[in-house]
Amino acid sequence: MSTKKNKKQPSRFSMISEAANVYGARSFDNYAQIRSFAERLQAGLCAYMQHDKKCVFLVPPQGPFQSQNYGSRAFSVSGKGFLPLEPISFGMGIRVSDSGDFMRIVLHCRIEGARIFMQVEEKKGYDFSLPVQDDDIDVCKEVLFQHLLHWFTDRVERYDHGNYGSTDIGFDIQRVDEN
Repeated sequence: MSTKKNKKQPSRFSMISEAANVYGARSFDNYAQIRSFAERLQAGLCAYMQHDKKCVFLVPPQGPFQSQNYGSRAFSVSGKGFLPLEPISFGMGIRVSDSGDFMRIVLHCRIEGARIFMQVEEKKGYDFSLPVQDDDIDVCKEVLFQHLLHWFTDRVERYDHGNYGSTDIGFDIQRVDEN
């Protein structure tokens, strides 16, 4: 005679619930690491560019923006209810003139294992080990500085040599009323 006890199998709902809880923990970790990276980058970029005023803000990756930090609304997963486990984009509104012009740069980030991958606009990607070190943040600051400088100098060069028409779809420079 068998003495095995009947083990009650978990319900299908409890299996889905457990999987959803694991998913939620991972999606929060993904968001927290990318947001921390964004905030660290934003915090030191003005000093890196040797500007004495607050000149960099975390802004939504698309749509109108003001010269202010948007908190969680600066990230592409904002307002989606259940936090999705996916790559996250955010905007950095960077002051580019003394007259209050800001340019938005959109960064796309994803985490794979113990690495974070960052892509500026649709350009070259960069990756760093987690946790991101201060030296890696400095590399990112230089990448953003070079991206902005090249954006302007390249277009002036094209204009000066008669080839300034392009198929670029909408640049994102805005004059922002400072409060």
